[in-house]
Amino acid sequence: MAQAMTDRVLTETFGPSEGAALRIKQAFLVVAGIALLAIMAKIKLPVPPSPVAVNMGTFAVLTIGAAYGARLGLVTIIGYMLIGALGFDVFQSSTAELSGIDYMTGSTGGYLLGYVLATVLLGALARRGWDRSVVWMAVAMLAGNIILYVPGLLWLGQIYGWDKPILEWGLTPFVIGDLMKLALAAMILPAAWKLVGRARG
Repeated sequence: MAQAMTDRVLTETFGPSEGAALRIKQAFLVVAGIALLAIMAKIKLPVPPSPVAVNMGTFAVLTIGAAYGARLGLVTIIGYMLIGALGFDVFQSSTAELSGIDYMTGSTGGYLLGYVLATVLLGALARRGWDRSVVWMAVAMLAGNIILYVPGLLWLGQIYGWDKPILEWGLTPFVIGDLMKLALAAMILPAAWKLVGRARG
């Protein structure tokens, strides 16, 4: 029983755990996760001295990956991508004029792929218990950010050319904000696990 508990991710600690009721719970989590991703993608917080506003989309992606696990997190992020591909305004900078496939194959295309990879990575690390420790959750978030930025920067270099200031465009303006989100997630997930432990105790 203890071993089974240590293998769980956060969303598996409450509600039904088998049968049709489990499927209903998972469907609800997917819908809720997609809605959260869409909302958080549009939230931008100015963080001085960063020249750009902090977007909360990456925070939602990585947190959902950790809380849902790799499999359910992947279903959620793919659902989010499909809704975006249909033309709904759910991405960070999408608009009524620029949305759907055109937006997804533009400058942010690599980062959207990074969303998928980071979700799976955070889910796998959470399954190993990394989300229960502030330190390990911070390391997991750092790894998630790296795997998110790699395809993003590679895609920018591919479409604009490596003679352009790719790092200045796609990485350095976001470092301060990402460190803040990393710290926030590193506190939230372990705190949620402590609440679960107290409730069970």
